[in-house]
Amino acid sequence: MGTTVKICGLKEPRHVMAASNAGARYLGFVFFPKSPRHVSLLDAAALMVDVPIGIAKVALTVNADDATLDQIVRETTVDMLQLHGSESPRRVAEVKARFGLPVMKAIGIAGPDDVAQIDLYAPVADQLLIDAKAPKGADLPGGNGITFDWRLVQRKYWPCPWMLAGGLTPENVAEAARLTGAKQVDVSSGVETAPGIKDERLIAAFCAAAQAAA
Repeated sequence: MGTTVKICGLKEPRHVMAASNAGARYLGFVFFPKSPRHVSLLDAAALMVDVPIGIAKVALTVNADDATLDQIVRETTVDMLQLHGSESPRRVAEVKARFGLPVMKAIGIAGPDDVAQIDLYAPVADQLLIDAKAPKGADLPGGNGITFDWRLVQRKYWPCPWMLAGGLTPENVAEAARLTGAKQVDVSSGVETAPGIKDERLIAAFCAAAQAAA
């Protein structure tokens, strides 16, 4: 079985269709105004209408308050909430309890000391997104197109499913999956021609490379 794919930061119907047709199992929609991938609630709701049954629609948020999450859940058909900020384990548990949706918590990794965070979040999150830690002073917590040392999470196993992210591309995703043992991968900038501009051919190539990885 190949590696499961999440395409994040979708903004246009043709890219939603390209990702769905290429076999992605998760589609990510960004609700963070600083991001070039940010979508309005109205646009996101329209994009989600055409997502086939069986593909999870993921709302990426950054330190969102309850009012913001309430609005996202009420006005779209999102299936999962992705917390990509500095949310604590307690906050993850609160969000799960309040909204009754699966929660994916993103954890930034730059060095060995960061890996310990995973054990704090694994008991409370439904899934983990193991991402490259944003550079100091960066405006975005993810989607920066940088990798981390994959050996830090090589063949690691936690109590919940996890997804590898950070600088993945059609060229390196198979090696990343092989080295880490990741069963799921996430991509955003790696299938773009410019920040926030997805490319159908890159989406197809990424999905094919991931799905071919053992």
